[in-house]
Amino acid sequence: MRWTVHGEHTLHDTAWVRLRSLDVEQPDGARTDYHVVRLRDLAVTAAVDDRQRVLMMWRHRFVTDTWAWELPMGLVEDGETPETAAARELEEETGWRPGSMRELIYAQPAAGITDSQHFVFRADGARRVAEPTERNESDRLEWIPLSEVHGMIARREIVSSATLVGVMALLLDRETGPAGQG
Repeated sequence: MRWTVHGEHTLHDTAWVRLRSLDVEQPDGARTDYHVVRLRDLAVTAAVDDRQRVLMMWRHRFVTDTWAWELPMGLVEDGETPETAAARELEEETGWRPGSMRELIYAQPAAGITDSQHFVFRADGARRVAEPTERNESDRLEWIPLSEVHGMIARREIVSSATLVGVMALLLDRETGPAGQG
């Protein structure tokens, strides 16, 4: 059931979004144009303190005109590893610098239409080093007890897919231990 790509051309291209039209052959032999959104990869940081709280940001997203809690996140820049980007974004958006970091989970949020990859890292031992340098990111920061996350999801206080994947992985990590150790 593998699809074959015969060609690709640009419909729209910016630093943020690349819209492409692909000439694809479906498994049944039919050929068609298929639109794909090519996006930079995303790095996400779930900073957890010794009291089992996660650092989250209260944000307004103008595209959907919604307010919700999110983990610090941002695009992986050229020449940067996802782990480096996750640490950089945590510090820029919150003023907290991570101690140890490890990959928590990997996700492809919409593999049928975009090639974006989401890399979520857990940071332990974070320490406050400065005020956030990104002034347009959030209204406030809070350390949220992991025990409250399930209810926040149910109340739609957490709706970003990258944040949902990250906090649910944290909850699983808390129950079973780090991947491969449960």
